[in-house]
Amino acid sequence: MSNFEVRTYDAAGRLGELTVPRAGVTVETPTLMPVVNPHVQTVAPSTLESEFGAEILITNSYILHGSDELREPALERGLHDLLDFSGAIMTDSGSFQLAEYGEIDVTTEEILTFQYDIGSDIGTPVDIPTPPDVAREQATEELATTQERLERAGEVDAGEMLVTAPVQGSTHPDLRERAAREAAGTGLDVFPLGAVVPLMNEYRYDDLVDVVAACKRGLGERGPVHLFGAGHPMMFALAAALGCDLFDSAAYALYARDDRYLTVRGTEQLDDLAYFPCECPVCTAHEPDAVREMADDDREELLARHNLHVTYGEIRTVRQAIRGGNLLELVDSRARGHPTMLDGYRTLLDHAAQLERTDRVSKDAFFHTSTESARRPEVLRHQQRLDRFELAGDEVLLTEGSSNSDYDETWGVVPPFGPYPRGLSETYPLTAEVPDRTDRRAYEVAADGVARLVDLHPDVSFTLVHDDWPATALERVPDRVRLRDLHARE
Repeated sequence: MSNFEVRTYDAAGRLGELTVPRAGVTVETPTLMPVVNPHVQTVAPSTLESEFGAEILITNSYILHGSDELREPALERGLHDLLDFSGAIMTDSGSFQLAEYGEIDVTTEEILTFQYDIGSDIGTPVDIPTPPDVAREQATEELATTQERLERAGEVDAGEMLVTAPVQGSTHPDLRERAAREAAGTGLDVFPLGAVVPLMNEYRYDDLVDVVAACKRGLGERGPVHLFGAGHPMMFALAAALGCDLFDSAAYALYARDDRYLTVRGTEQLDDLAYFPCECPVCTAHEPDAVREMADDDREELLARHNLHVTYGEIRTVRQAIRGGNLLELVDSRARGHPTMLDGYRTLLDHAAQLERTDRVSKDAFFHTSTESARRPEVLRHQQRLDRFELAGDEVLLTEGSSNSDYDETWGVVPPFGPYPRGLSETYPLTAEVPDRTDRRAYEVAADGVARLVDLHPDVSFTLVHDDWPATALERVPDRVRLRDLHARE
């Protein structure tokens, strides 16, 4: 029986519920898993739970395993008591340390058993985090090792502890897709997409999107997807639209340590702020000058709390966008915060056909807010489904104007969707809100829709009456279509 249930979709984004039986809790997704360092707790886990509503967090079992100070207390008291947290606790295995230092001194079986013994609710095997851009040969060899360890992980008696199946493959999309398919076949429970932090650190959001899209093709709709190391709120909407459900963040604490202040558009240095551009409890109660004068520990905790408020606030914004069916409009808005985020959004729309498979057929509204709107899954779906309609006659008018009885049938035309039967004019997405100054791309995509309808009906004669379409759009209309400008004089 699956521990993950999806309630609703928008694009590939999904509102879901992850049942964590060992903790006796159900976690709403998408959600954040704050990273808690067992030795240094900038914000106490109990505070994460009581003040920020944290339902799940992640800590590192390898650090606990090697700690003379914490290993025995963790085994004797259990993680929940040790950290003073009643929600679900996921544990990492030491793979990060393996990537950083080249070796660790535990096996998959040993670390999973230790995770079980300390009361972890979601355990992780030791995979090989293959970094971006490595040679295909290296990625293939390390992927084989990861797959072998996942098979061994499936043989460990984990009781009610959920076990993850990390997906590797570097930046080779076919290896990522294959690795995801094999991970999905293990019968394990949660699917972390590993070794993507370097892409995020280097602002390579276009490459990140291609990696995640490949993983999702292999996973299908199995289980929750964890985007390892995705802690910056400006990218949550983009990642959620691809189908990621869990994000883990140490950024709230690490950034605070360096006097860095999170926003959904990026990161600011405390020294550069004359005002706090935020309405969270921290920012409404303090001024930047006063915070700069605080003792280091007090300033760090205060900034960490602000960072958490922003991060959880964006999680709630993403959830509401999925529920309301306007997730891609949120992605569009967030993409304007940084040029590389815009690269990521545009790459996301390269995968529109993949997003369309789970996208809801009907929503409240479609807002055409940018050039990229013309490439959304709803536009693709409308044009793909033109083959479902029969035409009533040999002479058909496609027009942005009114019907004309001189023709056997009149269809409407609206950028960016293209042609449509008049009877559908009040149905989603043809009720889209489109600006009066529509961009050229919208007309070009509408022309592609005209071309598709014309190609589907080679024996029908078409006339297109358009409202001053640009030449780049009219060039995409088949030559056999008669063209008339709506406002041209006869």
